[in-house]
Amino acid sequence: IGNTVLHILVLQPNKTFACHMYNLILSYDRNKEGPGSLELIPNNEGLTPFKLAGVEGNTVMFQYLMQKRKHNLLSFGPLTTVLYDLTEIDSWAEDQSFLELIVSTKKREARQILDLTPVKELVSLKWNMYGRPYFCFLALFYVLYMVCFTMCCVYRPLKPRTGNKTSSRDNTIYVQKMLQESYMTYEDELRLVGELITVIGAVVILILEIPDILRVGAAKYFGQTILGGPFHIIVITYACMILVTMVMRLTSTTGEVVPMSFALVLGWCNVMYFARGFQMLGPFTIMIQKMIFGDLMRFCWLMAVVILGFASAFYIIFQTENPENLGQFYNYPMSLFTTFELFLTIIDGPANYDVDLPFMYSVVYFAFAIIATLLMLNLLIAMMGDTHWRVAHERDELWRAQVVATTVMLERKLPRCLWPRSGICGREYGLGDRWYLRVQDRVDPNKHKMMRYTEAFKAQDRDNYDKGLEKMEINRNILYKKELSALSLSRSTSRTSSHRGWEILRRNT
Repeated sequence: IGNTVLHILVLQPNKTFACHMYNLILSYDRNKEGPGSLELIPNNEGLTPFKLAGVEGNTVMFQYLMQKRKHNLLSFGPLTTVLYDLTEIDSWAEDQSFLELIVSTKKREARQILDLTPVKELVSLKWNMYGRPYFCFLALFYVLYMVCFTMCCVYRPLKPRTGNKTSSRDNTIYVQKMLQESYMTYEDELRLVGELITVIGAVVILILEIPDILRVGAAKYFGQTILGGPFHIIVITYACMILVTMVMRLTSTTGEVVPMSFALVLGWCNVMYFARGFQMLGPFTIMIQKMIFGDLMRFCWLMAVVILGFASAFYIIFQTENPENLGQFYNYPMSLFTTFELFLTIIDGPANYDVDLPFMYSVVYFAFAIIATLLMLNLLIAMMGDTHWRVAHERDELWRAQVVATTVMLERKLPRCLWPRSGICGREYGLGDRWYLRVQDRVDPNKHKMMRYTEAFKAQDRDNYDKGLEKMEINRNILYKKELSALSLSRSTSRTSSHRGWEILRRNT
């Protein structure tokens, strides 16, 4: 019951009352230390009161609980050295990390805890000592891996085409080799080494990603920008495309260019994930994600409707015309692609001035240019500008949260020998087996002096205000008595004076 009350107090809006009641309940706790303490008993979601304060973004309660956990080591003039207990904060030995809970919640108030002591100092220590070097090495390794995969695709096994052309528009001169013909020369063996590296990398990606999906949940893992949601989708799809390409190569199935081209695009787009490790590029990737999965996804529905309608109209108009004179609309798929290019103003309106074009083509193209170019593209620009204005206020905050999420991810993936525990063991100071973070705080004496002056001026202003209120009350009573006596003398004089008197009484009241 006491633990339940502690969790309820963390959620109370009255922070001062909650802190006092929290301290009162803990004063009756028999097991104040150890696993039986009320503060260490989790609720049904696995959250202790301390973690619940972080998830809910209750900064007042979080700071109150941290003040109870800190130990003043020494004080020398304006410098004060404090030891903060890292129990439940450090993600090194936690299954449900406090830092991971903060960055995975959707509440913006929770991310403000990342700027508080000692969370800010702990994250900075982890990122500067281990997170940033490992992340840069991982980014370099991934770029080299993509270069290897790209070279394998560029020099894939092809042979000249031997069959005859089936159509005048057939432009194919090379075809894919069979499996028995693909690995015969020394260059083929070098390519085989690169292909094996590519396949092994895809398998490693799936092995690393699937356990996190099962642990966190697909909705939270793929749906949050801070955890890198869209990039996880991209890299998993890339790995699947690599495995599909491998199966098609082993079975000598034609058409491996389809999964191979998808893998190239997705693999190189995933390089943007590593921009979160750099302050110059990280906030801009957040802006790109917000625009793509916010404005652009909604705009694509409208664009698809417009393109589908006008592409059908263009195909019907040129269905009876000779495709050699104007081949941009010779079949329905080509009409869709041409209309898409016209929508984005990639190409100009196709026209052949040597032949007579249908009259309806000019009418339909005029309406298409007005709707697509002048209206919808400017609407997209306005929507993106509004998104940029909204996200610009929190992109730096989101980037810092991404750094925390990346640090926790690296700490969880890397072996313990490559990532030692941060902080100081409490046995060095006689504080038991808990780990502490040493933080030096500089107290500015001028700041405290100014605060005392401010409080003095506030007290003086408060006294002057009270005296002014008393004086105004006395003057109001005197004025009320004078007007009341004048009103009684002139009650029977005229109706106008009576109205004036009632106005004075109503105004005084």
